[in-house]
Amino acid sequence: MVCRRGIVSTIIYSELAVPLSLRRKTMAVKSRKDSKGYALKTGECQRNDGRYSYSYTDRYGKRHAVYAKTLVALREKEKALQRDYDDGLDPCKAQKMTLNVVVDRYLSQKHELKETTKANYYYMYNHFVRESFWKKRIKEIRYSDVKEFYYSILMEQKMKAYTLDNIHTVLHPAFQMAIRDGLIRTNPTDGVMADIKKSKMWDKPKRRALTIPEQKAFMDYLKKDGEYAGWLPVITILLGTGMRIGECLGLRWSDLDFEKRIIDVNHTISDRPGSNGECRKRIETTKTKAGTRQIPMIEEVFDAFITEYEIQKCLGFCEEVIDGYSGFVFSTASHTVYSPSAVNNAIHRAVNAYNKKEQALADKEKRDALLLPNFSAHHLRHTFCTRFCENETNLKVIQSIMGHADISTTMDIYADATEDKKKEVMTNLEGKIII
Repeated sequence: MVCRRGIVSTIIYSELAVPLSLRRKTMAVKSRKDSKGYALKTGECQRNDGRYSYSYTDRYGKRHAVYAKTLVALREKEKALQRDYDDGLDPCKAQKMTLNVVVDRYLSQKHELKETTKANYYYMYNHFVRESFWKKRIKEIRYSDVKEFYYSILMEQKMKAYTLDNIHTVLHPAFQMAIRDGLIRTNPTDGVMADIKKSKMWDKPKRRALTIPEQKAFMDYLKKDGEYAGWLPVITILLGTGMRIGECLGLRWSDLDFEKRIIDVNHTISDRPGSNGECRKRIETTKTKAGTRQIPMIEEVFDAFITEYEIQKCLGFCEEVIDGYSGFVFSTASHTVYSPSAVNNAIHRAVNAYNKKEQALADKEKRDALLLPNFSAHHLRHTFCTRFCENETNLKVIQSIMGHADISTTMDIYADATEDKKKEVMTNLEGKIII
């Protein structure tokens, strides 16, 4: 169709521009025109200020309107609305829904999560995301917005890579839920992490195991130093079993079979805040199904349990009851269960004390000091796994003892361990191969 000025306008005049559901209504209504003489369709009007509006009724019978400065821009919005409805989306709801609302709804429905895990997700989101531009409506958030925000966490806020991983773990499935709810078509977080991991900004250092000399130096120090000798049993057991700190501290005497020398790992203890913000010790299932397992005791571990038992025979056994569980192996002087943070703090203090003493002695003897890195109980788990991998080739056995849900975790540690072993073997070959 040609307008009065002789210009063909397919956007404005073409019948195809009119949604199928509105064509009959449009044809039945007497043509109305704007100030420029262009015909207005059903629902369209030009306001006194010159702007255009389009009014429509949603699937629930509620009236809505969209606005634009030009008729062409308005028609584009109409097309977008029609496309949304054709694709089963709810544009009205999407226009009002913020990411904060979507994430809150997503987390509230994650009933399968442990209380502490959910609390950690809430903390990460509230601390890094909630008060930022994520107050924006979910429909307005684009891939570039997410990427810019992720980079700001790494560059401006100087956060570690694992922090960003945790945030992404919340955001990505929340956006997926929004897709299923008909709020958006695509997930703006898709592919963002893959791009960032390729960049120079991505620095996620691997957890390093203690070397054999470091491991020996630390354990020798605990055995000789009276201040930290009381921590020797629990640290020996951590280093000799590869248990997670919560699994170890959650052990009860009834979980130990001294005759068969078997440790039954069937729960864990934590002291992180729950979803209500309350910080207390709580009993939970193991981290994964694979975490529920049996671990044979090596001689050193067996002896450490016996030592701890003899100590408690003199000082008194643990009296604390946590979520119906009692009879815990490890006990404080006040007969309560050690918290994971207490053990980690003790390790840090012991490392600092050792390094100070070792540096002074090395200076006196005019040699290089064997200083220990700052490590936690989880590094002891990693150290055990590394020693295990250096002496065992059956990955399924290693996976079972460690309680790894994914064999790839075991394989990564195995690869690192065997790489170091290869270097050691090649060094031992020096002078033995005639070249």
